[in-house]
Amino acid sequence: MNLSLEYKIQEPKVILDKNPVLLLLHGYGSNEADLFSFATELPDNYYIISARAPYDLQYGAYAWYAINFDADQNKFSDNDQAKTSRDLIAKFIDELIANYPIDANNVTLVGFSQGSILSYSVALSYPEKIQRVVAMSGYFNEDIMKEGYEKNDFKKLKIFASHGTVDQVIPVDWARKTPAILENLNIPIIYKEYPVGHGVAPQNFFDFKNWLAL
Repeated sequence: MNLSLEYKIQEPKVILDKNPVLLLLHGYGSNEADLFSFATELPDNYYIISARAPYDLQYGAYAWYAINFDADQNKFSDNDQAKTSRDLIAKFIDELIANYPIDANNVTLVGFSQGSILSYSVALSYPEKIQRVVAMSGYFNEDIMKEGYEKNDFKKLKIFASHGTVDQVIPVDWARKTPAILENLNIPIIYKEYPVGHGVAPQNFFDFKNWLAL
């Protein structure tokens, strides 16, 4: 099956007419196998699909967009590549729904780091496609939203966001700005912090699984 992105898939153990899907989006320099290692721990009634980012960094490492450094070692993101990835993920969701018996009204994005930043961007740019987002160790970047996104209908969208208090890659202060932005758009958000660096604490995993079951 030739879809827009490479991916790994775990079929649901509990088969329904249409099953919900968790679409996993990895971080910068990783690949689709990373978050897929969680798959066996996730609920039995979901398709678990882990997508590979489109930009190849060599040696099995991929990115949703480039991160560049200037002469002073300041980091900046390639927002044009990020927007391309945003639209590619939206297209990939449509392709998955066309090719698998997936419930189009029960699509959850689970993103880590760069995948989390993209999850916000896809969900707020295309809220008709996404019902829930689990955004771990990321932040809201308005520069990669679809123009006019704030006029979208977010009635069905819910977000669980989390961050490590000692994250050395994405400062926790960046993540702390996100809840107020989303609340201004009337998007319900649960935001939690854990005493870890740039990674997923066991408690974080436990909390987001509980949130999925609500």
